[in-house]
Amino acid sequence: MPRRLLVALHAAVLVLGAGLLILSPALSAEPVFPPGMRIGLELQGNLVLSNRFPGFEDAERKVAITILDLPPPAYKEIERSAFAKLQPGMADMKRESFPFASGIGFLISGQGKDKGIALHKWFLLATAAGGAKNIAMLINVEVPEAARAVYSDTVIRKMLASVTFRATPIEEQLALLPFKLNEFAGFRVMQALPAGGLILTEGPSDDIGTQPYVIVSVGRGAPNEASERGKFARELLSSAPLHDLTVTLLEPMRIGGLQGIEIRAQAKGLSGEPISLAQWVRFGSGGFLRVVGVGRKDDWDTLFTRFRAVRDGVELR
Repeated sequence: MPRRLLVALHAAVLVLGAGLLILSPALSAEPVFPPGMRIGLELQGNLVLSNRFPGFEDAERKVAITILDLPPPAYKEIERSAFAKLQPGMADMKRESFPFASGIGFLISGQGKDKGIALHKWFLLATAAGGAKNIAMLINVEVPEAARAVYSDTVIRKMLASVTFRATPIEEQLALLPFKLNEFAGFRVMQALPAGGLILTEGPSDDIGTQPYVIVSVGRGAPNEASERGKFARELLSSAPLHDLTVTLLEPMRIGGLQGIEIRAQAKGLSGEPISLAQWVRFGSGGFLRVVGVGRKDDWDTLFTRFRAVRDGVELR
């Protein structure tokens, strides 16, 4: 695989791959979607959903199709990498426009080697067309020379031509999270993050710069010493994209029966408006649960009660 694409692809796979379920869908003319993903295609050969990465594989023949649902800002960078003149590790490379079921993209194909095994490779890069919004994708197909009798160029192109998009499968994404949310407190799901996070908001748009929002996430690497947890929680909060952050309260508390830290603060939002926020960090064995609620200062009393309800409704799986 080209070095630039390899870096982008591996980084995204590490984020997206965790938690995917293994299933074995029967072959049909219907597109198959990996759990929680908006991108699917019609399968050929003996491909099934992978439990190692987001996509499909024929483990016996070592054929892999990796599907990456990218944030739109990442598309331009990957497109530049894909069209760079030098692509180490690729021979007989071809670039072309490629129409598929939900739009048109760029298809890059060629040959390479991995651990001495000759591979045929295809990369389909595209953004959404029509009614779909905020979708950018990179699909990578790798077929060893020994599997070409089943997965010929014609077969691969037929599969890629069947690529289609669906609405965000919120329930599937929630089921893949490492926690369950039992209380939404009137907020709606805006986005489930592949790394194991959830963004809730209230309002007609997904612009959290103008609406209250809650972020729930989990992480590793929390300090074991209670004396270090306040500093750790404050450093987490300092990474938020806010201006003029001023902490007004930082104190230990028990959250869900475990040790935790509550921080309240004032800041300015992305557009300069005054906002209030609260962050709760609940510590466990080597990891932590983090809940951040952000809203307009004028609405804080009501929002704070709702943020706490969301916090208390989080249950680790």
